[in-house]
Amino acid sequence: GPVLVVAGPGSGKTRVLTYRIAHLIEKGVAPWEILSLTFTNKAAKEMKERIEKVVGEKANQIWAGTFHSVFGKILRIEAEKINYTSDFTIYDTDDSKSLINSIVKELNLDSTSYPANAVLSRISNAKSNIIPPAKYANNPVLLQEDASQKRPHIYKIYETYVSRCRKAGAMDFDDMLYLLYALFIKNEEVLTKYRNKFKYVLVDEFQDTNQLQYGIIKLLTYYDKSPCNICVVGDDAQSIYAFRGATIDNILDYEKDFKNRGIKTIKLEQNYRSTQIVLDAANAVIARNRERHLKALWTAQAGGDLIEQYT
Repeated sequence: GPVLVVAGPGSGKTRVLTYRIAHLIEKGVAPWEILSLTFTNKAAKEMKERIEKVVGEKANQIWAGTFHSVFGKILRIEAEKINYTSDFTIYDTDDSKSLINSIVKELNLDSTSYPANAVLSRISNAKSNIIPPAKYANNPVLLQEDASQKRPHIYKIYETYVSRCRKAGAMDFDDMLYLLYALFIKNEEVLTKYRNKFKYVLVDEFQDTNQLQYGIIKLLTYYDKSPCNICVVGDDAQSIYAFRGATIDNILDYEKDFKNRGIKTIKLEQNYRSTQIVLDAANAVIARNRERHLKALWTAQAGGDLIEQYT
């Protein structure tokens, strides 16, 4: 069933996921039925190595990796269903910015008013919030925000950008999430295939997920007669990626979303890294957050050096 592990810094989050996966395999769950999602290649590699130490070579059969690597793998398998070929190109940030600069020039727009970084960020946020070009162009709030920034034609750039990517048989990093979500929404057969495949889903650093990532996770795990075998680990007090679309609402809403499926919440409050003086200061700051999961970090390392202020 659904589990939320609220884990403070230095409390052993990765170890929890590692041993949960190892436990599942030892209990007879096939490793290829486990989907484990992390945010960095380094974290994914570290988790696989830790699991391998416990369960051996079976670790190589787990679908473990970053959101983009795992979802990209699925998209290559199902490419024809989204009118791509399986060898589609993935644009990195530089590729995307180069394309945007070309589009700005073709539309006879002022490049100083439409810097590629700002435009790409706007497009990325739209995709992360599941807003396609047509919806963007008819959203008065978004259009007003763009106008206030003296960039009233971003909707045109967005539309052209998406069209150009598809024409080139390419997708950017956001498309690897956006297109998979669209595929699952539109193709019940494909969605059912992966629901049946991934019987256990685990997500690390859940506080850093955006609306799109959580949307895909819910499509895979929350449906009629689903056991909702999803375990997420995160800390609302460590959410730092709002600038790239992450929303703290996901970890705050998770308990409500899965409440009727018997969700269990576990708190990891012991810190193995810092002294009590550091934790007392951190707790005092975190206590001022208006929306949060209540927890009190503590450590066996009493005392410690006093905190110094540098100005």
